[in-house]
Amino acid sequence: MKHPIKHPAFYMDSSACTGCKTCMVACVDGRNLPEGVLWRRVAEYSGGDWIRGADGSWSHSVFAYYVSVSCNHCEAPACMAVCPAQAVSKDENGIVRIDPALCTGCGRCRKHCPYSAPCFDKKLRVMTKCDGCADRLAAGKQPLCVESCPMRALRFGEYEELKERFGDAGHIAPLPEQALTRPRLLFTPPRAAGTHTSRGTVANPEEM
Repeated sequence: MKHPIKHPAFYMDSSACTGCKTCMVACVDGRNLPEGVLWRRVAEYSGGDWIRGADGSWSHSVFAYYVSVSCNHCEAPACMAVCPAQAVSKDENGIVRIDPALCTGCGRCRKHCPYSAPCFDKKLRVMTKCDGCADRLAAGKQPLCVESCPMRALRFGEYEELKERFGDAGHIAPLPEQALTRPRLLFTPPRAAGTHTSRGTVANPEEM
């Protein structure tokens, strides 16, 4: 299924995201995903501490922000490299797909994906994942997660065009280093970006 975007990428403005999870809900509802299958997830990353100054006064370094992430249709997808059934491939549009006819449901793709993007469908007994809403792209529409975001914090389009327009903060905690798979993922940094963000934790690990 062809669409005009040849080097697809997601862009996320973490400074605008409120953590409402509308993107996640729209994906689940619009793609009719079964219970426990999340193709897009929203991490709440927070941390910080109270600091006592030499004069006895207190200040804090508390921070919190949100990161919405799905499959990033990487340049070097780890899921494709480890699939024993060759069920994972990158199509002519740059979208990483899983062929359900070939997939055995072994889960190696999820285990090796730094973003844990592939999900096991218990009913179908295969792995599934975000395909960028390829059917919508072919119709000239945006992915459901992008269209549903009330803060317009998500965008989808040509990688270089998005990078030129919005820039790229590169690595943002708690996501893995981008050098691992070279994801097609761009960020505007959260307002809390700085020296403290590397010392936070994911506050909702049960959803990740």
